[in-house]
Amino acid sequence: MPASDLPSIDPHASHRAIGNLIARYAELVDDGDLVGLGVLLADAGFTGSGAAVRGREAIERMFRDTLILYADGTPRTQHLTTGITVEVDERAGLAVARSNVTVLQALPDFPLRTIAAGRYRDRFERRDGRWRFAERQVRITLLGDLSRHLRRTAAPG
Repeated sequence: MPASDLPSIDPHASHRAIGNLIARYAELVDDGDLVGLGVLLADAGFTGSGAAVRGREAIERMFRDTLILYADGTPRTQHLTTGITVEVDERAGLAVARSNVTVLQALPDFPLRTIAAGRYRDRFERRDGRWRFAERQVRITLLGDLSRHLRRTAAPG
């Protein structure tokens, strides 16, 4: 299709939409919204330190089996996503992003501290005019005390 026949695409809108997806992931984890995480990543593959999982139900189950949720329904964390770099191929409807993640946690008997830090590597696809996660790879490189965050060592990020 000649460039003149392509619909008008706003690259700034694509960057905003992808940034919003990255931020939404952090919000959903911190809110303990595992159903929402499954929906957000429904079309994506997810790789942490365990085996890769794909699809809404598998991703929701992985988070449910891994994260410790407290009486308020949350993991009592704050995911800080920084250094976000997004590269978009508007013509193909594809994008990649790299970012850093720092995870803070606090409980009444567990003072606020950094419990993990690492990187996200993401791929996105635009379908039906909307950007979606196609893949999220989590690589945690610095570990703190995860005993009150994870049920097992497979860190979802």
